[in-house]
Amino acid sequence: DPAIEYAEPNWIVKSLAQSNDPGYTQGDLWGMYGANTTPANEYGSGAGTAWANGKTNCSSVVVGVIDEGYMYAHPDLAANAYKNPGEVAGNGRDDDANGYVDDIYGWDFDGRNNTVFDSVDDDHGTHVAGTIGAVGGNGIGVAGVCWNIKLMNAKFLGRRGGTSANAIKAIDYFTNLKLAGVNVVATNNSWGGGGFSQGVQDAIARANNAGVLFVAAAGNS
Repeated sequence: DPAIEYAEPNWIVKSLAQSNDPGYTQGDLWGMYGANTTPANEYGSGAGTAWANGKTNCSSVVVGVIDEGYMYAHPDLAANAYKNPGEVAGNGRDDDANGYVDDIYGWDFDGRNNTVFDSVDDDHGTHVAGTIGAVGGNGIGVAGVCWNIKLMNAKFLGRRGGTSANAIKAIDYFTNLKLAGVNVVATNNSWGGGGFSQGVQDAIARANNAGVLFVAAAGNS
């Protein structure tokens, strides 16, 4: 029929998300790939496949970074940096009565202050935060496992490492936030060494009882 310009299938399409962040497109985010991504990595987390199925938004949950501090003003993290809703910034008061004054972005248990990002020495904490929740699809830097999420920090690792006593305080910090109504679902703990600590185990049990998943690194030491 000359009145028909062309004919084609009426395809069924789905919403897809592909990270355009250089760290992903250049093949550097080894752990984000999966068996069905490009590049493929059968041992990866498969995050890229989840993104392609529209799983990029975890904005209703908070994940605690128990590590070094993290650069919450970083252009790939700032949008996901969570602020403690129980605190009024800069008023010098412990508004939520949790024992910490002006803990807006979290607390530095190593330095005993509310400055969770001190310098470039907090690069590991920033790296961990980026793996969890760097903003994806913005064309810069890297992409986290979840592109839209809330991140908060309990710094207990300093230049000399961290103590188990401060680790306990950091774990309990997020447990208490959860009990106060903040939707903390998990903490990331990419640290290890030392020996068995009953105190740390008890703190992990308190977190578990409150519904906060304790995620630990496997490997290294």
